[in-house]
Amino acid sequence: MSESPQVRAARRRYVTVCVLFWLPPGLGLAPMIPLCTDRGMSLAAVAGFFAAHSLTAAALELPTGGLSDVLGRRAVLAAGGALSTVALIMVGLGTTAWVLTLGMVLKGAGRALASGPAEAWYVDTVHAHAGPGAELRTGLARGSTATSGALAAGILLGGALPWLLGVVPGLGAGLREATSGAVPPLAVPVLLGAVVEAVFVGYVLAALREPPRPRTGRRSVLRGIPATVAGGLRLGTRDALVRRVLLSAAATGSALAALELLTPARAVALTGTSESGAVLYAALACAGFVCAGAGSHLGSFAARAAGSGERAVLAGLGAGAAGLLLLGVTAQAAQPYVMVLAGAGFCLVYLGLGVAGPSENELLHRRVPSGGRATALSVQSLALQLAGALTGLVLGGLRSGPVPWLAAAAVLLSGALLWLRRPAADAEPELTGPGVTGRVPEVR
Repeated sequence: MSESPQVRAARRRYVTVCVLFWLPPGLGLAPMIPLCTDRGMSLAAVAGFFAAHSLTAAALELPTGGLSDVLGRRAVLAAGGALSTVALIMVGLGTTAWVLTLGMVLKGAGRALASGPAEAWYVDTVHAHAGPGAELRTGLARGSTATSGALAAGILLGGALPWLLGVVPGLGAGLREATSGAVPPLAVPVLLGAVVEAVFVGYVLAALREPPRPRTGRRSVLRGIPATVAGGLRLGTRDALVRRVLLSAAATGSALAALELLTPARAVALTGTSESGAVLYAALACAGFVCAGAGSHLGSFAARAAGSGERAVLAGLGAGAAGLLLLGVTAQAAQPYVMVLAGAGFCLVYLGLGVAGPSENELLHRRVPSGGRATALSVQSLALQLAGALTGLVLGGLRSGPVPWLAAAAVLLSGALLWLRRPAADAEPELTGPGVTGRVPEVR
């Protein structure tokens, strides 16, 4: 059955939104820490900046998801982009700890606001034009691929721009002189990210049209958010399929935390210096995002080949656990072939998580009504973030070597085994809520 032009247009717009929103974080990833330390901040202060970002994003995940379900996707998504624009300007130009802290807090708030509305808008639009049983996995996979590609491109561009400004005679010095020292080369990718975020806001307001929602007063909005959040939390406790999606998200968060915490130190130990280790880690991170994008692109094929979305999640998370296991068994060796195996394991983790993601999200959307869709995505994101934070604390207290990697592999494998058996209760999900009636076909 051919797709309607509206569905194809929605997919293109969703992919464009993913690129525009995730390119700025990629641009700022490589220069952020050197920029802060170049302005006299200690590593402890830099860790505090990132903690402010993470805690703000985690604290606002559920309220902002409820806000999107009550007010609408476009308004909340544009607000997230606007906050991110201001945040990147503050981080790019800020020279004091309080300005940088406030910038990271606003960045976390923008991240929380934008964590679910774009995907929720896409699903709502497809359901409106093709019915609640419409195929979602292809569009979700392309969105995940676009996100990974934008992050990878941003990392490469964000690392290359300051280097180019430094090696090309006169460019870096001319920039400092023209801005009276306010914009060093390391700040250029961050400020470029602010420009992209501003474009993102304009595109969202112009392109993401949605059906008008009932006019609500301020009090009605404030009353509606807690009820929507409570409904999202209840769904995770009473629905077995949603519960498995949330537990899988937590296992994914643990795996990503292990990669982000353990890989940089391992790269430094391998190369011998912090600078060369940072370059190696940037290259690995870029390769990881490329593999995640490739895995997302293969998500629909994997589900068809495996016979169902559930089996695709099982295969993807299992592959990721195998990659972590490979990193664990190679943790104490430095021979070239062993490093190649470790690199393959690193890429396998991202590839497996990319394969599992689209099927997980389609399964979630099949269970959640439109009125709670963004909240459910926020609950999923919160599970990932909290599990990642807890894993970071636990792994940070373990001795370096294979044990932290193997522990992370065990957690991700546990998430995969949740999908080994499919309870009969999951066979025919029933969607209820505003604008959703009847049953939808089994996800295959």
